[in-house]
Amino acid sequence: MEVLERAYAKLNISLDTPFAHADGEQEWDMLMVAIDLADTVTVKTTTQHQDIIVDSTSGLLPLNEKNLAYQAALLMRKLANASEGVEIHIDKRIPIAAGLGGGSSDAAAVLRALNKIWTLAKTDAELAEIGLLIDADVPFCVYSRPARVTGRGEIVTPITQKLPPFWVVIAKPAVSVSTPKVLRVIDYDVLQHGDMPALMDAVDEGSYEEIISNMFNVLEPITATKYPEVLKIKDKMVQFGADNAQMSGTGPTVFGLTNKESRAKRIQNALKGFVSETYIARLVN
Repeated sequence: MEVLERAYAKLNISLDTPFAHADGEQEWDMLMVAIDLADTVTVKTTTQHQDIIVDSTSGLLPLNEKNLAYQAALLMRKLANASEGVEIHIDKRIPIAAGLGGGSSDAAAVLRALNKIWTLAKTDAELAEIGLLIDADVPFCVYSRPARVTGRGEIVTPITQKLPPFWVVIAKPAVSVSTPKVLRVIDYDVLQHGDMPALMDAVDEGSYEEIISNMFNVLEPITATKYPEVLKIKDKMVQFGADNAQMSGTGPTVFGLTNKESRAKRIQNALKGFVSETYIARLVN
């Protein structure tokens, strides 16, 4: 049987880590959204072999057990007590090591696909618990709709009302950021936390203006210390017309928001002189 799944990129409208647990893992409090910049993941089971095989249109992805989609298939096969081989093809469009959750979204797509193929009848919440064993972003990517994400990433509370429509301009500088390295240097004594209650009030009111004025990412200063191009791109986006801009995840990707398609295209065109890898996307609501 073969199933095709869309694996949407994620953005952090907000990202806060209130504290670290005793085991060193972060507690999170984030407003996350999915955007229509997406990979296409095709998953097929076969009785001709018992291997898990991953291939991709990108030459930059590991195709072995280091690949998060591979890990997802391994977990689901154990859960299903299945012996079939699994073949995964990833048509890659989400930039790699960009803070956009591409690998996590691919893994979530595999979880959803194998849940269908093996008729496991797992709920999104159950798949999210499985996904947390792979990466903290996988639980949200199982849902891939606007949600507040707390705990270690496994508590995903979808937003019940639609967010205001907006356009996203995405720019990834030519650097790759190691998430574990960023997380290891967080100093909670000096970390400047954002105002999540104000942001969630803005979401409840459906106010685009209040949402953009309250968005934040507490990890941005940490990444920008090593990669100052993050702040340069932010400044350029606002200069070229974005209503606000910030880094997503641990970076280095920066996104700018606008509620006008024509302005998004102008921002993207203006950015091309500074960043070669740029995209325009819309919110998956």
